[in-house]
Amino acid sequence: MRNILHNSKDRPDVLVHVATNVRRLRLAAELSQQLLAEQAGISRRMLVNIEKGDVNVSLSTLDKLAEALGVLFYALVQPPESQDSARINEVAWVGSTPESRAVLLASKPATQEVELWAWTLAPDEEYFCAADGAGWHEMLVVTEGELTLELESGTHVIAAGDFHVYPSDQPYRYHNAGTGTLRFIRNVLH
Repeated sequence: MRNILHNSKDRPDVLVHVATNVRRLRLAAELSQQLLAEQAGISRRMLVNIEKGDVNVSLSTLDKLAEALGVLFYALVQPPESQDSARINEVAWVGSTPESRAVLLASKPATQEVELWAWTLAPDEEYFCAADGAGWHEMLVVTEGELTLELESGTHVIAAGDFHVYPSDQPYRYHNAGTGTLRFIRNVLH
């Protein structure tokens, strides 16, 4: 099963986001439902149901729609009113049991390079870094402990299970102010 999940918890339903975003982007591109369906290689009936939020849609169908609309995948699944275009945090797939799931945490376009790092900092350890070049971003996901991230724009405390995306074309500092080991994943992209 590779379908977007209807979410019955208190978080917004990602299918509502998809419905709103697909319709808004289709109208902005001045495409009829028939023309968009043809360009995406799906049936018009499927597109109508997607825009109504009445169908579980596969990730591959969303990829086809994103390509036909000339947008990236995250533009279809993010909350339409989202202030942070990088932060998605939506369940995008569920398996046959509730423990099997994929959550799209964040998305940022990359033009040249992507690096994936596993970091560990002991208590009171810190790392300083000069600004990267223009266009570079970092995605940090804390898996254990609490990361204090200091940027020119302010300080962010990221707890285990949370993440932060920021442009790294500014000096930054990682600090483990806690008493236990800090572990986090660092994704650097340009």
